[in-house]
Amino acid sequence: MGKDKLRKFAEVATFKNVVQLDAGKAYKGRWSSAFFGNDNPLVLELACGKGEYTVNLAKMFPNKNFLGVDYKGNRIWRGAKTALEEKIHNVGFLRIQIEDILEHFAENEVSEIWITFPDPQPQDSREKRRLTNPTFLAKYKFILQEDGIMHLKTDNDGFYAYTLEQVTFQRLLIQKETTDLYRSELVDTVLSIKTYYERKYLAEDKNISYLQWQFSKRTL
Repeated sequence: MGKDKLRKFAEVATFKNVVQLDAGKAYKGRWSSAFFGNDNPLVLELACGKGEYTVNLAKMFPNKNFLGVDYKGNRIWRGAKTALEEKIHNVGFLRIQIEDILEHFAENEVSEIWITFPDPQPQDSREKRRLTNPTFLAKYKFILQEDGIMHLKTDNDGFYAYTLEQVTFQRLLIQKETTDLYRSELVDTVLSIKTYYERKYLAEDKNISYLQWQFSKRTL
């Protein structure tokens, strides 16, 4: 690990808006009340990277709580530092492996989940690591409220097709879908938030796909 990464990793451990590993288990079922100090809806961004979506959503919706989830502390550092510098109090970060999400969130605790530009894990042998495979979907369903919403933004056509296949196969409620967001009627101020990677993909003239769905209590 380079010196800059080591510095960020050490600094992020001192940030009051970052919870790391097993420390997050203490907030299970009470993130809004115990961590944010209110009873506002809780929104997650999974594999949040530098936290651009987490921070920008928090700015747009001050009456919701936003928690970015990622394992790489040197990436979380950027979003957490921005939130501290700009005094954005409805945003925090949790450093865990996403497969451990059920250890940190209770049933029906979350109102929305965003997955923005995750690693597509294109090899067949790595399907179990794709964040929209059936195992992960079952976990999201458990922690989401009954009317909770899932969002996916990706530049990877294969990952989008895989996710759409899973959602369709499980007969989940698809609300919005497009394989070319910025040429569709769906784009708005929320969906126009751009991460570092999204700006990079758009500069390469890649299409951005978006999918929004809800779980049914009769499925999975």
